[in-house]
Amino acid sequence: MKNIFLFKLSNINSRRLDNFKKNKRGFYSFIFLLLLFIISIFANFIANERPIIVFFENKIYLPILVDYPETVFDGEFETNTDYRDPFVKELIQKKGWMIWPLIPFSHDTINYELKSPAPSPPDRINWLGTDDQGRDVFARLIYGFRISLLFGLILTSLSSIIGVAAGAVQGYFGGVIDLIFQRFIEVWESIPLLYLLIILAAIITPGFWSLLFILLLFSWMSLVGVVRAEFLRARNFEYVRAAKALGIKNNIIIFRHILPNAMVATITFLPFILAGSITSLTALDFLGFGLPPGSPSLGEMLQQGKSNLQAPWLGITSFFSIAIILTLVVFIGEAVRDAFDPRKIFN
Repeated sequence: MKNIFLFKLSNINSRRLDNFKKNKRGFYSFIFLLLLFIISIFANFIANERPIIVFFENKIYLPILVDYPETVFDGEFETNTDYRDPFVKELIQKKGWMIWPLIPFSHDTINYELKSPAPSPPDRINWLGTDDQGRDVFARLIYGFRISLLFGLILTSLSSIIGVAAGAVQGYFGGVIDLIFQRFIEVWESIPLLYLLIILAAIITPGFWSLLFILLLFSWMSLVGVVRAEFLRARNFEYVRAAKALGIKNNIIIFRHILPNAMVATITFLPFILAGSITSLTALDFLGFGLPPGSPSLGEMLQQGKSNLQAPWLGITSFFSIAIILTLVVFIGEAVRDAFDPRKIFN
């Protein structure tokens, strides 16, 4: 019997995967977004102001991973080596060579050799131009994409875990517990998040984790209603009553018997919650209440485009970057919805 159940389960999952692949738009969007994410993970090796490898006096150095003082390369100072300094370049080239990343700028590197005042237009050195501080737009785009996607994935995961747990408790136990939870959620949802962030920004400087924690305090409610409804419906099923009659513990019934069925509806919402999380961070950065100033952010790039209308490459780059990311995530969400649609699984 156990083997038959496993076979049926694997058969259902295989049909779900087939349905996901049949949605070509969503499937290729997933592949493309995954490829972009993998590339952004290695942003330090793609866009950096330090060489990847330095070969000097028959020794190999990895400046991209390790800080080396200038004296290692016959320099005069004990401070960290500035590999963009012409003097340092000449010292290294006399006794060795360097391999630079594809983009020789980090997200905070200021290009002091611009041929026109910042923001400068795209050229063969700065492929997407520079912002009003002389920083390479392409480098900031890669790092900003990584931060936005990681922030969205972490926020979506944590808020989903909390929301699913809260909805499960509400729907399974019902009664007074459900009533108290619902009144608490109604009060909690009425708190203006933007005003709260403005107050906190005046007290502390928001960072990645502090901003994540603040948004998590409010984003966990997005899945509570869906999970609660599924548990309210399933708690009166015969197999749940039979499990209770056999004396099985509530936590086992919740997580082993009811939750897998409730997760079908929950998973279809996850890509859309991810899109909302990315949009929230972008909006906060655009308004100036997000990540610290100078951080690579899509919202900050959008603000740069708004403040520098004479440099259209800034607005165009940020707009299309955000639009492409959100479009890919929405297409993936549609494919996931099709994959878990019972009408398509059992037909």
